[in-house]
Amino acid sequence: MIEENVEFISNGLKLQGVIGLPSDLKAGEQRPAMVVLHGFGSTKNAQNVLGPVKELGAMGYITLRFDMQGCGESEGRRGHLICLEQVQNTKDAWTLLNAHPRVQSSRVGVIGSSFGAAVAMYTGATDPRVALVISSGGWGHGERKFKGQHHTQEAWKNFRNMLLKGRRHHSKTGESLMVDRHEIVPIPHGLTHQVVHGSLQKFTHETAQSMMDFKAEEVIDQLAPRPLLLLHSSNDSVTPTEQSLEVFKRAGQHADLHLFADTDHFMLAEGNRRVWHVVSDWLAMHLPLHHVTV
Repeated sequence: MIEENVEFISNGLKLQGVIGLPSDLKAGEQRPAMVVLHGFGSTKNAQNVLGPVKELGAMGYITLRFDMQGCGESEGRRGHLICLEQVQNTKDAWTLLNAHPRVQSSRVGVIGSSFGAAVAMYTGATDPRVALVISSGGWGHGERKFKGQHHTQEAWKNFRNMLLKGRRHHSKTGESLMVDRHEIVPIPHGLTHQVVHGSLQKFTHETAQSMMDFKAEEVIDQLAPRPLLLLHSSNDSVTPTEQSLEVFKRAGQHADLHLFADTDHFMLAEGNRRVWHVVSDWLAMHLPLHHVTV
């Protein structure tokens, strides 16, 4: 794969990304492409980004991975991640990739994991330019998701109290309360190695509130008739599986849902061949590699 470092402006900030060109791309040839989104406070170098980039590149697709604002090498306030700002980041990344001379115009989709999957769905639903969306371990309703992640009464009460404390702290001091990432999104010890070096460890309470209020499932019907692929572990230890089930119910007949028993939340980082066979077959149907020479 040939990589090109790119920079683009979103919400007035410089974001850093990498475009991946398949090694068999011929002179003057154009191909369809995918924007690949990272997860919660992560970077473009996370394995659940690099894994999809490698797999998609091997299939023949052009890719763009980038750091959301405030993450990785991109500009922005550290630890202050607002969902709708990330949606705009993704729309601007799509614009950049679509304008690349090797990309077939308007044949650009979006794929994301976890937080990135929620952003991917919302982006596709609210931007008719997006060709299709693939969501892995995504969520459609922030409050219901958090209830499932903080599943005891005590844990849920502590989470809500944290949000209240944050609002009071901001009202009193004018500053944001900083919160540990695991207070927002608990991750089982056995999966913490998937939190890549360079990922953010502290976030503003506004980040958690933004996620709480984010409801991609309420707009997902606007994606149709463009296709949606939902991938989820049948027993996801991070994002409750019911999140993808509810999105599927609301998305309409142009959505496909696949549950996998032999994987967990970071499935796109695992190189699971069953998962990638599903993705490959689905893309061959909905975004086939019609090579165009200009």
